[in-house]
Amino acid sequence: MKIGISACLLGYEYRYDGSHRKNEELIKLLEKHELIPICPEISSGFSIPHDPIELKDGKAFMSNGADVSDKLMKGSLISYERIRDCDLLILKSKSPSCGYKKIYDGSFSGKLIDGNGMFTSICLENGLKVFTDDDIGSIKGYTDR
Repeated sequence: MKIGISACLLGYEYRYDGSHRKNEELIKLLEKHELIPICPEISSGFSIPHDPIELKDGKAFMSNGADVSDKLMKGSLISYERIRDCDLLILKSKSPSCGYKKIYDGSFSGKLIDGNGMFTSICLENGLKVFTDDDIGSIKGYTDR
C-alpha cells in the first residue's frame, strides 16, 4: 500500500516551531508499506520556525495577522500532486494544512472547531481516504485488509 503521511509524524522537524510529532506506534504499524512524507507548509516555502497559522472563514492567517492563504494553497496543491495516487493519507490532526474533522478556530486561543485543513480539503475533494494520527485503530483495520 502506498501511504502519504505528514512528515512530522515520521520525525521530520517541520512543525511551525521546529519540532516534530514522531509517532513510533504509527511508524511500526506502517513498516511494510511505502510511505510518502509530505508537508504542505514546507512546500509552501514557510521557514522553520515560523509564526503559527490558523484558518478563519476559509483563509489562512499567521498569528501576526498576515494573510498567507495563497501561499498555503500553493503548497497544498504541490503536496497534493506528490500523493495523488496514494491509497490513503495519514495527516497530523488539528493542523491548518493537514487537520481532519477538527482544526483551531483562527483566534489562536487553542479552541477547536469542526473543519479540515487546506491540504486535507483538497485531498477529500479528490476522493482520497484520510486518517489522522489519532486514528491508529482505524488505520490498522484499513491497512490489514
